[in-house]
Amino acid sequence: MNPRNSYEEIAASLIRLAEERGAGAAEATVSAGDEFEAQIRLGNIETLKEAGSRAAGIRLLFDRRVGSAYTSDLTPEGLRRMVDSAAALAAISTEDPHAGLPGAGDLGALEGDLQLFHESVDALDPAVKIDLARQAERAALDFDPRIDNSEGGSFGSSSGWRAFANSLGFLGSYRSSSCSLSVVPVASAEGRRERDYWFTSARSPEGLESPEFVGQTAARRVLRRLGARKAATQKAPVVFEPRVARSLVGHIFSAVSGDAVYRKASYLAGLLGQPVAGANVTIVDDGTLPGLFGTSPFDDEGVPSRRTAVIEGGVLANYLLNSYTARKLGLKTTGNASRGVTGNASVGHGNLFLQPGDASPEQMISSVRNGLFVTELLGSGVNIVNGDYSRGAAGVWIENGELTWPVHEITISGNLRRMFEQIEAVGSDLEFRGSVACPTLLIGEMTVSGQ
Repeated sequence: MNPRNSYEEIAASLIRLAEERGAGAAEATVSAGDEFEAQIRLGNIETLKEAGSRAAGIRLLFDRRVGSAYTSDLTPEGLRRMVDSAAALAAISTEDPHAGLPGAGDLGALEGDLQLFHESVDALDPAVKIDLARQAERAALDFDPRIDNSEGGSFGSSSGWRAFANSLGFLGSYRSSSCSLSVVPVASAEGRRERDYWFTSARSPEGLESPEFVGQTAARRVLRRLGARKAATQKAPVVFEPRVARSLVGHIFSAVSGDAVYRKASYLAGLLGQPVAGANVTIVDDGTLPGLFGTSPFDDEGVPSRRTAVIEGGVLANYLLNSYTARKLGLKTTGNASRGVTGNASVGHGNLFLQPGDASPEQMISSVRNGLFVTELLGSGVNIVNGDYSRGAAGVWIENGELTWPVHEITISGNLRRMFEQIEAVGSDLEFRGSVACPTLLIGEMTVSGQ
């Protein structure tokens, strides 16, 4: 091991301490970062937070017994106490036949600049960050007199380091940054009040949408909700805008996560190689795309990030796995280990998205004679074990291919497998505002429950 910075030095020292303690295998994580958040309401500062944190964690294996611990005391004595604590926990733990590190041949890291860190985040003056939040809120409030209140505008930013080492000789680190701007205006009409929001996020301030755009977009969205009423209960086509369609991709992640699959707690368990969606559906997990929020040079076990087709042309192609769930299922890791600073790794995703199609959102809406355009989802009524789906929703009713009147206080329901099989059109408007993304989707039929 040849540490390149102080965080790698700490991680490497933890592996040496673990080996001195007699551990058969060890993993060490070091994390450090700074964060800032300003919340503005009606032009005044409501909350202001600026904080920094440092932490280290260790995971030790004695045969198949595992012990983990973490600390924010990064002094030599503090690190030694942490290793001793993890060893003591391992001594009283139950053996797990699947516990272990990845294979040595699976380890590595992507080369080159993945554009994860921008110095301009740290260089941006706090007063400027506060003013950006204030400008976004003011742009929403000035847009229309019916917008007479606000739940606030906010600006957040963070930057930090992450280092990882294990007893197989892996040592690596990377630096990342992020920032975001959002606003939540409130509008009134005929004694009713509605709220909506818009946000933008990027690795650097230069990648953010302007505060005027954020505020005005949020304003248009909240005004569109005024006068909302329930729709009649019926079966109808449903169009999901990208902001809510991404949640459907998130449900697929829950269903293909190795943790759920080996427990048989997923409706997709045992279906590798079988059709589970329409032929126009391809969902990809890609941790290699420069500058995006799900990108990293390696996962939290030291396995290189990669591109994995999850559903390809409607066929379930892969589960997403770390080394533990891969051993459980008799498969190979897909480089999807995720954890905090300590403990056993769970399964996470990189940039998970449904590949765009050719249709514009306008074309998709115009193809619907009578249906629902969903702009907000409420609640969490999704059963990943059997795929049953039921969530509160709001949006705009479609009549003869046009958006007409706003809808609220309804429920949309179906089954995830049937919903993905009935995707009639996939939009061309894919964009990343986080690590999960999806273009506009048109599902042929769902149950809309209202009046």
